[in-house]
Amino acid sequence: QVQLVESGGGLVQAGGSLRLSCAASGRTLSDYAMAWVRQAPGKEREFVAVISWNGVNTVYAASVKGRFTISRDNAKNTVALQMNSLKPEDTAVYYCAARSSKIATTWTLYNYWGQGTQVTVSS
Repeated sequence: QVQLVESGGGLVQAGGSLRLSCAASGRTLSDYAMAWVRQAPGKEREFVAVISWNGVNTVYAASVKGRFTISRDNAKNTVALQMNSLKPEDTAVYYCAARSSKIATTWTLYNYWGQGTQVTVSS
């Protein structure tokens, strides 16, 4: 079983950047497809981005494509989400999630979750 811990959230002005990190323990991350999922106040969780176990394949939600970049370092057991050109609508709790299979854009298919990190974008 893998444990996930997110970091890097905070308050940023619109147009700014943040880099989120997810550190794993318990199992090697190379066994998992890794995703970022977010949940805004009063809304359901929403898929943001996913990366395959070897980093070759990535998929992004239309709302973040071209602004966010997901990456991973299996040697360090970490996954990152670089967020640029942030908008107020990006405000949410961001979760790191893992599944021991192919990449998926349906967040309910992920088995392991971190506690989340808050990202707030002010206008």
